[in-house]
Amino acid sequence: MAIKTVVFDAYGTLYDIQSVASVTDQAFPGHGDMITQIWRMKQLEYTWLRSLMRRYEDFQVVTRQSLIYTLRILGLRYEDALLEKIMDKYVHLDLYPDALPALTHLQGRKLAILSNGAPAMLTALVRNTGLDRLLDKTISVDGQKTFKPSPEAYSLIESELGTVPSEVLFVSSNPWDAIGAKAAGLNVAWIERVTPEVMAAACESSSLVAPLTMFKALRMQMDELGPAPDHRIQGLCDLAGLLPPIASA
Repeated sequence: MAIKTVVFDAYGTLYDIQSVASVTDQAFPGHGDMITQIWRMKQLEYTWLRSLMRRYEDFQVVTRQSLIYTLRILGLRYEDALLEKIMDKYVHLDLYPDALPALTHLQGRKLAILSNGAPAMLTALVRNTGLDRLLDKTISVDGQKTFKPSPEAYSLIESELGTVPSEVLFVSSNPWDAIGAKAAGLNVAWIERVTPEVMAAACESSSLVAPLTMFKALRMQMDELGPAPDHRIQGLCDLAGLLPPIASA
């Protein structure tokens, strides 16, 4: 069956989550990389724990709590104003350079985001980066009060867009998200931005593993959980080879 709808993850797929380092390093010189990696890993961990415990709080709360955890365990003092300044980066994340060309190429199909992000966070981020002009819908898991990779989160695609799973291509660079979407019955393209060969070279180049290298090892390599994505691509622009443009009527 033809792909009629392409749904993207937001954080780490369309938006470079590592771009928060520009504000964390400015706020705490010399600690920016460590803050960025611990913050993201703890943020994801909190989404999974809250889903398992059935104690849902939206992504704004989860993001704030994981940032507070990170600063506390690193012994870094902060005032509320500084915390808010760092948090504000989440509605001004940098787009990956290939995001706009990829979305432009796919015009003619229904395009959407399905994200863990809270509705207000996503609306501001999409508007601030101009993607509101290219997307048909931005869907938050808040509609199901559980985070990806819960199957209930992916069910929002059909209920919100009216497209059956067999006609959807879900795109994510997060391995756990790609596996979750595949387990939920969607066609999946995983963006393999960091290959095992690159990881091996990074680990061999130094006896000390940098925080970003550790993050890539833990969060950007395909997991051993069973379901595999239908497609492995190196970037968003590779979608052009999977989905030809739709001719104008």
